[in-house]
Amino acid sequence: MPLVAGVDSSTQSCKVVIRDADTGALHRQGTAGHAPGTEVDPETWWRALNEAADAAGGLDDVAAVAVSGQQHGMVCLDAAGAVVRPALLWNDTRSAAAAENLVAEAGPDGARYWAATSGTVPVASITAAKLRWLAENEPENAARTAAVCLPHDWLSWRLAGYGPGSGANGLAALRTDRSDASGTGYWSPATGEYLPEVLEATLGHVPVLPVVLGPLEAGLRTPAGAVIAPGSGDNAGAALGVGAGVGDIVVSVGTSGTVFAVADAPTADATGLVAGFADATGNFLPLACTLNASRVFDATAAVLGVELAALTDLALTAEPGAGGLSLIPYFEGERTPNLPEAKASLHGMTLANYAPANLARAAFEGVACSLADAFQAVTGLGIAAQRVILVGGGARSAAMQQTLSAVLGLPVEVPEPGEYVADGAARQAAAVLSGGWPAWKTQDSATVTAAPEPELLERYRAAVRRQY
Repeated sequence: MPLVAGVDSSTQSCKVVIRDADTGALHRQGTAGHAPGTEVDPETWWRALNEAADAAGGLDDVAAVAVSGQQHGMVCLDAAGAVVRPALLWNDTRSAAAAENLVAEAGPDGARYWAATSGTVPVASITAAKLRWLAENEPENAARTAAVCLPHDWLSWRLAGYGPGSGANGLAALRTDRSDASGTGYWSPATGEYLPEVLEATLGHVPVLPVVLGPLEAGLRTPAGAVIAPGSGDNAGAALGVGAGVGDIVVSVGTSGTVFAVADAPTADATGLVAGFADATGNFLPLACTLNASRVFDATAAVLGVELAALTDLALTAEPGAGGLSLIPYFEGERTPNLPEAKASLHGMTLANYAPANLARAAFEGVACSLADAFQAVTGLGIAAQRVILVGGGARSAAMQQTLSAVLGLPVEVPEPGEYVADGAARQAAAVLSGGWPAWKTQDSATVTAAPEPELLERYRAAVRRQY
């Protein structure tokens, strides 16, 4: 049977999985670390991809490969195909003022204009804001920029044998997909077209941009002959990896928290809380992000002097509501709601409730309530949740599973832990190879919480959510 490769090039590492194209069975896998920082030489990603591929036994025997990558990163290439400057990643905030200016320049109803035009109100993370920062602060590099692409685009291009010295023909070979293009601010999910006026207002000219491929459209080929699929942004890759479809909402509890839905129509949120992304299948992926998730558990465990597993056990010994303690977990400021200067706070302390078990419980309830804010922002756009899928490192905690289910008032499905983004990329590679999405069994081992009892639901509404 043919083999396919899926690549997850995230902020911190690169992971490669090799799977059977027909069944999805895992054959082998490998991983390699990325350089730290918010400004990174893309060559380090290419080295990590090769190291991870070597650890996975190489790519010579795969029939197709797809790359899912961290979104928004600004990769600028000169006319010869060389990288102009280190890439600015999604979490580089130096472009915050540029984003604010882009909204202001669109007039008194600027946020609504951007939501309707690009699906996303500019914030520091999106590529358009980074291009504006480049033009204002490094005009010589802006002038040298002949092409702009994203991390997954650039890695797919390198897999095809292109790189420094490729020239105009090489730049013309750049390819991307709609999910990653939708996070740039200069491509419209609603129309499926680039927005040259945004590029003129940011970079100062319209560079060569990757051709946006359809969901099952073959892109380039590796020198060994493997088909290179369109690839995707990491959230769209995760949606593929867990088998999310229209009506599903995925809640991811990692370093940050994300809540995204698979929808059959584009969205436009003028509040800026929900980004109107596209997905990798032809649908759409409205997404809200929080800045504080699993690190809240890490910090609480450190304060209490316990391991993470023990923190879960300790939290489950406390009553729902943590005896009246409420943790507002804005340790790193917050994105949903948009309070970048906010700080965390603990409320309702008494001598009776100030105990380790209640503090542990308050940590999980605080994060769950914060994610519920993001969930409410997404569903507030008219999206009904038919199924909630919980993923990420924090999803493995029984306390997180039970608390989120009770706060949302819905059963929560937790797939078996895995490399969801890399698996989603592999699934896309198999789909391009066969011309249709394979029916891989991705969730045989999923855990589903029971629908919360009415009494518990009311208690959470009164003692947890309302108090929060």
